[in-house]
Amino acid sequence: MAPAPRAAIGATQLDRALGTWHRSGQGPAYRALAGGLRTLVLDGRVPVETRLPAERELSTVLGVSRTTVAAAYELLRDEGFLASRRGAGSWTALPAGRPMPVAGLSPFPTDGGGVIDLGVAAMSAPEPWLSQAMADAVAELPRYTRTHGDFPAGLQVLRQAVADRYAARGLPTAPEQIMITHGAAGGLSLLLRQFLGPAERVAVESPSYANALQALRFAGGRAVPVPLLRDGWDLEAWSRTLRDAAPRLAYVIPDFQNPSGLLMSEQERRELVAAARCTGTLLIADETMAELCLDHELARAMPRPMAAFDHSGCVVTLGSAGKTFWGGLRIGWIRATPELIRRLAGDRASLDVSSPVVEQLAVRHLLDPAVLPVVLGHQRDRVRAQRDALVAAVHADLPGWSFRLPQGGLSLWVRTGSGLSGSALATTAERHGVWIGSGPRFGVDGVLERFVRLPFTQPAEVSREAVRRLAAAAASLGVESTGPTSPTSPTSEVTLL
Repeated sequence: MAPAPRAAIGATQLDRALGTWHRSGQGPAYRALAGGLRTLVLDGRVPVETRLPAERELSTVLGVSRTTVAAAYELLRDEGFLASRRGAGSWTALPAGRPMPVAGLSPFPTDGGGVIDLGVAAMSAPEPWLSQAMADAVAELPRYTRTHGDFPAGLQVLRQAVADRYAARGLPTAPEQIMITHGAAGGLSLLLRQFLGPAERVAVESPSYANALQALRFAGGRAVPVPLLRDGWDLEAWSRTLRDAAPRLAYVIPDFQNPSGLLMSEQERRELVAAARCTGTLLIADETMAELCLDHELARAMPRPMAAFDHSGCVVTLGSAGKTFWGGLRIGWIRATPELIRRLAGDRASLDVSSPVVEQLAVRHLLDPAVLPVVLGHQRDRVRAQRDALVAAVHADLPGWSFRLPQGGLSLWVRTGSGLSGSALATTAERHGVWIGSGPRFGVDGVLERFVRLPFTQPAEVSREAVRRLAAAAASLGVESTGPTSPTSPTSEVTLL
């Protein structure tokens, strides 16, 4: 039996999402409408298992005959993009046998081999500061070698340093509210073990961080996607999803969202926290990109952490040294109520016990108020130059591709030109010596096929060569990328809903 719909979309909202479908002038109107609806599903702008409006209601709003809508729905049913059941209506679907997204790290070595790795959005280490921090940590280590070395909640000195950093960002925090984890991924795994039961729902952005979506699948959860808007979060859709789907958890990335690069405003944070509080949903805010603001003016007035708008303990925050400093440190943290931190620390023994002491000490040295501004300045300058080089390369060699210039983070979320499949491109690009993440990796149901994520984490000359290889891969698929698109402003091509 076909699954029940997760949510519904109104006729007016669907009309806005469809845009100018009826102006193409190519073929019968019902085929144009079916094509527009199919694109919305494949791009993730209307999630799979969303109930569509009744034929009569949609025909009235669109200004077409009911016969046109009925024929479009019938065509989509024949193609597998629509399912129907008497008395339950019709809802979006994907054709049987369509491959599901698989997340994962690049299969290529990071130290050579001729393949350019754009599959991982992570920076090389900031030197000489990282090596100096490690040396200082080793010098400090004898103080801890007299103990058993297990610190389930983390070293007190690092918990204090992380708490102080939250306070500097506008969120007073006590060290008792901090737990040091094995990266942000380890923190997410602990939270899922604590709160997520089999087949329980988790509201997520679409697109979202591929490895987090994979973690939800491994934990047995059921992700409920809420499409992002071109300019931010659709708070009306979020409120509706939290109310109607009743997810146990919600996972969001408010700071330079991975992969889109969007930044959630303070008002959006306030409204989303209020909606989660009303429905009893635990909101997991992944703030691993929060320190990577690339706009000088914005950096002086960044939104406060999402937990600053929480007065009932419904927000739990994930942070990490991996994106800010270096992924090889594998140090992350959870910020929550002291009661939850104690529970998580008690449950950790069956997972990974605690985080490495030397790495914790090194991160504490990097967070020192005398060191951190210098390191952050170095990292931001480096990422900004790499972003601009990648943007210029895409603009020159792939002008039909479109994206929104992010003010921070580590990646471009790019819509490929001429309807090029991101999955086909990724497969072909591998043969041309470049590894990229295709759009379906960042979605829930195998959608987002027209997108790819391009991190700007490589030196400028490497990024330029990677784009040249991508252009060659696209050309080998018989797709020409034409029609210049400004890389510095949003376009209709990158509207996510």
